[in-house]
Amino acid sequence: MANESTYCDFTKKLDKNNVHKIYHDSQYGYPLDCDNELFGRLILEINQAGLSWNTILNKQENFRKAYSNFSIKTIANYNDKARERLLNDAGIVRNRLKINAVIHNAQILIEIQKKFGSFQSWLNNNHPKTKEEWVKLFKKTFKFTGGEITNEFLMSTGYLKGAHQKNCPIYKKILKEKPKWSTN
Repeated sequence: MANESTYCDFTKKLDKNNVHKIYHDSQYGYPLDCDNELFGRLILEINQAGLSWNTILNKQENFRKAYSNFSIKTIANYNDKARERLLNDAGIVRNRLKINAVIHNAQILIEIQKKFGSFQSWLNNNHPKTKEEWVKLFKKTFKFTGGEITNEFLMSTGYLKGAHQKNCPIYKKILKEKPKWSTN
């Protein structure tokens, strides 16, 4: 992406089967309404820290399989044996801090679901916020959610603007899905 100014520009020239093209055209910026899928996107963003997004996109299905189809309830109950299984899984990022953060965040999400009904309701209840306010809230609530992770998670799920340029054809498709930023 060195010569391209935006993700939209970068993906324009890619083959339709390229992982970036698929992600850009069918996932990035689209609103998600399933708690497990929202959490799955957060898992991917947490694991991307310090690595290329290409690495994460290529391992996306491995993450889904390793983390029980992103089931918040299942992950919240992971024990030491499950942690060791993840640490030994070459198909994902084997970082103890990230694995522990994912399990901890699943446990926090169980509490959020009890209080707000769903992760999505908690996000909606806190919307709209500035990027800085979101980052502060995420850092207070979750582990391993710094500024870039929080920003990308919220842009990729339709809570913050910026996933696509206005002249990108995907931008218009996403507007039809009513992302949260379009209702400010």
